[in-house]
Amino acid sequence: MGSLGWPELLLIAVVILVLFGSKKMPDAARSLGRSLRIFKSETKGLVNDDKAEAPAQPAAPAQPAPAPAPQQLPAGQQGEGTTLNGVPVSQDQKNSAS
Repeated sequence: MGSLGWPELLLIAVVILVLFGSKKMPDAARSLGRSLRIFKSETKGLVNDDKAEAPAQPAAPAQPAPAPAPQQLPAGQQGEGTTLNGVPVSQDQKNSAS
């Protein structure tokens, strides 16, 4: 079996033109171009995602910062700096929690 030469390609082009008509060919070519462009960008995105997910070996693992100690106020004194489980609480949040 030999390769396709220019006479065979010309015959294929004429058959496609007869089947689809000259009015639909530009739309079909435009749709094919858009599809290929989208496919290319998605493929490039996958390659970039793979590179981002495989970072080089980290020098040292990051250690979290120590949590601040919760402020304790005497009973009956609740100011803006009052905390609930170490998290600052505003006056509005204190009223809704009670």
